[in-house]
Amino acid sequence: MFTLPQLIEEDIQLLDGALNELIAKCEASLALVIDKGGFVVNRRGPNEQIDGTTLAALAAASFATTQAIANLINEPDFSSIYQQGEKSSMLVSNINEPCLLVVIFETHISVGVVRYYAATTVRQIDDQLHRAQDRSPETGVDLSILNLADPSIVFKRLRA
Repeated sequence: MFTLPQLIEEDIQLLDGALNELIAKCEASLALVIDKGGFVVNRRGPNEQIDGTTLAALAAASFATTQAIANLINEPDFSSIYQQGEKSSMLVSNINEPCLLVVIFETHISVGVVRYYAATTVRQIDDQLHRAQDRSPETGVDLSILNLADPSIVFKRLRA
């Protein structure tokens, strides 16, 4: 399973800012950074009613399915998937090897607008995750083995 770099407060603040900016620019109701195992790394947006945990797991599975289809048709990679509904739509974009961006937005908003702003957000998040990895290349977190009763592996003290 892929691992995420160890994230510190600075990383989370940048992720928060990038997702908040995306939501403001394209009027999305929810934006998530998830790992490809389906775990939520970060969540922003005014829609608190959506079950982000289940959405993350299903979006990751949907993206994995799309990648398998790409392989079947000899396409090296599909970088995103788009699903349109009557009221809401979803765009899932690949950030990097371990992470995806999930954006939920109302169907009256053009997917082109969401894709345009999501591309900037993907680059910002990817850059920050690379900075986190470069800061401590020997450490990482595999969310699939996280013990929810003891999440201390995720929360570490900053060294002075």
